[in-house]
Amino acid sequence: MPGLRAPVEPRESGERRPLLERRPREPRRWWRAAAAAVLLVEMLERAAFFGVAGNLVLYLNSADFHWAGEQASRAALVFLGASYLLAPVGGWLADVYLGRHRAIALSLLLYLAASGLLAATAFPDGRRSFCGEMLSLPLGPACPSHGCLHTSPTPYCAPTLYAVLLLLALAASSVRSNLTSFGADQVMDLGRHANRRFFNWFYWSINVGAVLSLLVLAFIQQNISFLLGYSIIVGCVGLAFFIFLFATPSFITKPPTGSQVSSMLKLALQNCCPRRWRRHSARDPPGAQLLPDQRSPQAGPSPQEDIANFQVLVKILPVMVTLVPYWMVYFQMQSTYVLQGLHLQIPDIFPDYPANRSAALRAQGSGYKIPEAWLLLANVVVLLILVPVKDHLLDPLLLRCKLLPSALQKMALGMFFGFTSVIVAGVLEMERLEYIGHNQTVSQQIGQNTYYAAPLSIWWQTPQYLLIGISEIFASIPGLEFAYSEAPRSMQGAMMGIFFCLSGVGSLLGSSLVALLSLPGGWLHCPEDSGNINKCRMDLYFFLLAGIQAATALLYIGIAGRYERVAQGPASQSCPRRDSG
Repeated sequence: MPGLRAPVEPRESGERRPLLERRPREPRRWWRAAAAAVLLVEMLERAAFFGVAGNLVLYLNSADFHWAGEQASRAALVFLGASYLLAPVGGWLADVYLGRHRAIALSLLLYLAASGLLAATAFPDGRRSFCGEMLSLPLGPACPSHGCLHTSPTPYCAPTLYAVLLLLALAASSVRSNLTSFGADQVMDLGRHANRRFFNWFYWSINVGAVLSLLVLAFIQQNISFLLGYSIIVGCVGLAFFIFLFATPSFITKPPTGSQVSSMLKLALQNCCPRRWRRHSARDPPGAQLLPDQRSPQAGPSPQEDIANFQVLVKILPVMVTLVPYWMVYFQMQSTYVLQGLHLQIPDIFPDYPANRSAALRAQGSGYKIPEAWLLLANVVVLLILVPVKDHLLDPLLLRCKLLPSALQKMALGMFFGFTSVIVAGVLEMERLEYIGHNQTVSQQIGQNTYYAAPLSIWWQTPQYLLIGISEIFASIPGLEFAYSEAPRSMQGAMMGIFFCLSGVGSLLGSSLVALLSLPGGWLHCPEDSGNINKCRMDLYFFLLAGIQAATALLYIGIAGRYERVAQGPASQSCPRRDSG
């Protein structure tokens, strides 16, 4: 009733917006402070996350662990996938029990503990405490005869490292799914345009954190010490936790209102398996088959609103599922692209100034190596430059000219750039293998490891990183906006969790594909290469990903076009669309 609630923007599904708990404050002053605190926490958390993900392949491939190249890449993809796949868990806990503010605070505490455990594996006493002694490997060729089948040994410390990585993934996924919607809550009352700008700057802050991580942490980890690098990660998480608690008085907070997941599952079962639902309902006591909101006298969505919300989800989910192959391509940036870069020639920093080098480095005859993870900066710099340009110049201009593409159209363009990136990576890998086939290799020391690289500069990887960065602007940012704005208000947190979960599905599918192709006879099976990839056919893997992306992009265009036609039909007859401004 209008007399009992503050006026709110009506939704198409007819649902009521839940009340927000507000603290007394001056609106124009405090929403900026709250939004700034959220962006700063996100920047520090992303710096910590990229500090783990950026050099994880190199860390596991080092002399401390001796993981094979495909084992390290698979672990990186599992970590990245789990950090997105577990997002609904944190969102569900926030909706049902904790509320978003408390869920974020507890997740940051878990983050702090898990990053401390990872740092403990970076020094000998910590490794022995958590992993035991490393078994010494017998000397000799890994595969004595040509064509023999040889499986890689079980990687050292795998149970401990996978457990730590999964704890980090759980904490990161919970922070991601809750902090995104929590930040959007701070500007919700300022209109749709404020929401769009918040998501642009939220993504910008993610990449500021990535720059700090890749410029500083990646260099320290590769050239000085992984222990020091991981200790800085612990400090970043601790600072983020302190800032979040310090800014609490300025936040708009929302208490846990319950989750509609069970209602949605029951409605899905009713629609997909009506016979089984009727048999199940017949065995239940009277009233047990009713939806929770039908049995509860408390305020909340009515049964009709549940059905309307379910219909909205049925239309949204196919669009989001067709983004999964894009995420398979996207996460190569932090796994196989890194592995490829380690087998390209990496120049030294300050090679002509021996005074700048330690005695140990002078004995090796080389200076500091440019961190391979710095190639990720090409992706990040594109985002840092283009997001403000898009926010302040391009979007307002297109909006005035009534040419601003919809979020779905932008996502299709992002898929195209992702497809182009992986094609470029495949062509570069073909060229690299040409040099390897003619025995033109360069031995280079990176950290404690020796890699036999092709005499091709690592800067040739820059185009594929630039293209994946451009794809992120058009696929990931509009994807976030689409998931938040098109979902029913009572399920926005859950929908953000589903969006990140499907991102994780893409990473895990990429990891599964790597594992499948690493079996004897597969393109990535090269155990006689002892951790290098010079006998693998990673170019064919890249081209396979490109084919999967191209086929799914065609399917996406059909699904997205149908969604827009259905969405515009009722809107043109009644009222303007919600995302018109």
